[in-house]
Amino acid sequence: MTTYGTIPTETPVSSSLGYISFASERIRSGLGTLRPWKEMVQLRSLSVPASVAEAFQRIRTNAAYFRMNYVIIILFILFLSLLWHPISLIVFVATMAAWLFLYFLRDGPVVIFGRSIDDRWVMAVLAVVTIVLLFLTDVTVNILVSLLIGVLVVLAHSVVRITEDLFVDGEDGARLRLRDAASSSFST
Repeated sequence: MTTYGTIPTETPVSSSLGYISFASERIRSGLGTLRPWKEMVQLRSLSVPASVAEAFQRIRTNAAYFRMNYVIIILFILFLSLLWHPISLIVFVATMAAWLFLYFLRDGPVVIFGRSIDDRWVMAVLAVVTIVLLFLTDVTVNILVSLLIGVLVVLAHSVVRITEDLFVDGEDGARLRLRDAASSSFST
């Protein structure tokens, strides 16, 4: 086959470079639901809620909006607690690979036996598998303490972070706005 006079549209890439560029592109696109960290820690967006009902509403809204950030915070605290336990750290890194490919970096929903699995179920199963595997490495106290600290940090942030200035678009935004509208109409 002759290709005289044609300009190649794609340069041949070695398989390892192709995989690295594919992985980096997936990382960029997969972290699309990650909210900006500056938006999370704006001092002007922090205040104490006026009531317990408002605190619960903030927790629900912020948990939906900052879900990816909160998962990263909890996993980072868990990682820090395992630095002095190398076998547990290896297990944690292996489960982090599963987190990356099944939760953080995937393009579409996880499909098992022709059924689409919700994001929350994937996150829950991965969390349980991570915790069970780490419990098997004999660092139960470290895991429990680090998970408790992580959950407390996330809860503290979600209670004091006001939700009025959060901008959500797409399907998640419609779901958040509908839930906020429904809860505000019932609370008054």
